[in-house]
Amino acid sequence: MDYEQLAIAAETRFTEDNTQDALEFLAEQHPADLAAHLADWSVEQALRVLALLPVGRQAEVFGYFDADDQLTLTEHLPTDRLAQLFTEMNADERADLFTELPERTQQALLRRLEREEREDIRRLTAYPEETAGAIMTTDFVSLREHMTVQEALDSLREQAPDSETIYRAYVTDDTGHLVGALRLQNLIFARAGRRISELVEPNPLAVPVDSDQEEVARHIAKYDVLAVPVVDADNRLLGIITYDDAMDIAEEEATEDMHSIGAVGDLDENVRDAPMVTLYRKRIVWLVLLVFGALFSSGGIAYFEDTISAYVALVFFLPMLIGSAGNAGSQAATLMVRALAIGDVEMKDWGFMLGRELVIAIALGATMALAVSGIGIFRGGPEVAFVVALTMLVVVIFGSLIGMSLPFVLQRVGVDPATASAPLVATIADAGGVIIYFGIATAILGLPTPGSA
Repeated sequence: MDYEQLAIAAETRFTEDNTQDALEFLAEQHPADLAAHLADWSVEQALRVLALLPVGRQAEVFGYFDADDQLTLTEHLPTDRLAQLFTEMNADERADLFTELPERTQQALLRRLEREEREDIRRLTAYPEETAGAIMTTDFVSLREHMTVQEALDSLREQAPDSETIYRAYVTDDTGHLVGALRLQNLIFARAGRRISELVEPNPLAVPVDSDQEEVARHIAKYDVLAVPVVDADNRLLGIITYDDAMDIAEEEATEDMHSIGAVGDLDENVRDAPMVTLYRKRIVWLVLLVFGALFSSGGIAYFEDTISAYVALVFFLPMLIGSAGNAGSQAATLMVRALAIGDVEMKDWGFMLGRELVIAIALGATMALAVSGIGIFRGGPEVAFVVALTMLVVVIFGSLIGMSLPFVLQRVGVDPATASAPLVATIADAGGVIIYFGIATAILGLPTPGSA
């Protein structure tokens, strides 16, 4: 029996109040799988299932719901039960959820939490969004450098149940300044009487508390670490950010980039559950702007009306040429947006990348020009074929350079480079492609310059 069949069977058991069978089923499930399935059930049934679990297990499953589902569930939870969940949740997860709760719920919840938990929530929620401080957790293992190995192991046992990871402990002095890090295996195999100061790895790779969360995610990926310590300006240890948090950040940033590339505004909800009005509002602004951008293409066609009338065959190739310009530009923009996002290139690399893209664009355009020249001969003769081939070369170069450069320009003026989206690049390439195409045709085919009569 696969998971879905088990889930259906369990749902029937819950309905029939066969609690023992339900508990056996729940004990076998990974919290992430359980949360994913419960998200498709009604709120009442999901809460009923959660109530069958121990509080610690409830908090673990609750942490795997997405933010919208968490908020929906909290609306139906008594404050006392919500406080129990908050007590068991990871520090960073409960801080994230706390910021989304209505103020009345926040105040009622704080009154039911222990002082230490209240202070922890206030401290974590005080940091600006999308910074290291806002995503770090205070659930980590901290040791003092003057401890012996035996004392450190005893301390580790005490801290482990409430820590996100114990594989790497962080060593501080008596004033909380970060001294170094210590691997669990090194601690286990050391003699009981040795001092931690003799085993510590100095100068661990820490990040400032005000670091951008995307920089932190890249930092963790670059150095391939399970966690990274977060420090203040005086190098005092404040918390850690784990690799799973970095994965969530990377997914969030990639989603934002994809929305920008697709000319969609920031979308907080998932697409399935987002109201249709919200999806309309997020898409309509860019679509309207791009409509007016397309007027430049229409204006170019109107300007070269005499050229089109003299050589109607030119119209056949218009969609192909401007489409190729847009496609080449979109490819280049996508590569540059991603490269800028992950730090492969920086603003100082623009000149170098422009030269590389020019060479590549010439090769791409020449290949595509050769491919379409035969069609040009068949549809319009040698002269039209030459116009089409030359235009293909020029528009591919034009589109590629626009697509490559626009992300750099946007970053320079403080705009997200991902805004150099495929629709925006394509609109610019379309307008430029129309002017280039009919301008070349007018010159080569010996037609009067528009407006000269």
